Amino acid sequence: MNILILEDEKAAATRLIQLLKEVAPDANVTGVLESIKEALAWFEKNALPDLILSDIQLADGLSLDIFKQVATTVPVIFTTAYDAYTLNAFKLNSIDYLLKPIDKDELKAAVEKYNTLHAQSDPISKKVMDLFQNIAGNKASYKSRFLVKQGERLITIPVDEVSFVRADDKVVFLHARKGQKHIIDESLDDLEEVLDPAKFFRINRTYLTPLESIEKITNHFNGRLKVTLLNCDDNEIFVSRARVAEFKKWLGK
Repeated sequence: MNILILEDEKAAATRLIQLLKEVAPDANVTGVLESIKEALAWFEKNALPDLILSDIQLADGLSLDIFKQVATTVPVIFTTAYDAYTLNAFKLNSIDYLLKPIDKDELKAAVEKYNTLHAQSDPISKKVMDLFQNIAGNKASYKSRFLVKQGERLITIPVDEVSFVRADDKVVFLHARKGQKHIIDESLDDLEEVLDPAKFFRINRTYLTPLESIEKITNHFNGRLKVTLLNCDDNEIFVSRARVAEFKKWLGK
């Protein structure tokens, strides 16, 4: 069994390799990759492994983004110090989700789960879907409205009425289509996890926007894209070069 490890902490990778030697002595670790960039390049040049052990938070972002860009049915065991990404992990090819520090017995159980699924005749991707349908559901459930304060009242704003969300230092503002501006408690990182990714895109560290609010897109210096949003007075909104390809793919869905 060939195993690929995605882990940006050397100590964690070393411990994982040692645990694998104990729970799966016949396994062969084909590589240890620290970033999304490194992983995407690896997948282009190498044969797919049998199993992937992947931390969710890598050096340059979430490993979940790798599996959105690489068409693969390779099963994944996710490892992380946080449980905030469980649902999104299960929507991919995950067969288990282990919290750090990794427990030897839990890792052994996860590897045995892979072996059981792999030994069965049906495609492993189907088995994974059946295994976790009660956890992740057949259809993802995304945030449908925001609860905000308006004077002394609390009101709800449907997601469809959101013009864009903007982070200003440590304060996050929701801009509604009718022109209202509200402070919300969620961070942009949090919102990326709960808003429908088919409708919303994180343009940069400051802006998250629905497709309907994008008025104009133009090429800019150094491979970046400049975006003009409806009802927004900021004329300097750019998609970073690293996210341009993902942004174009999102636009074309």
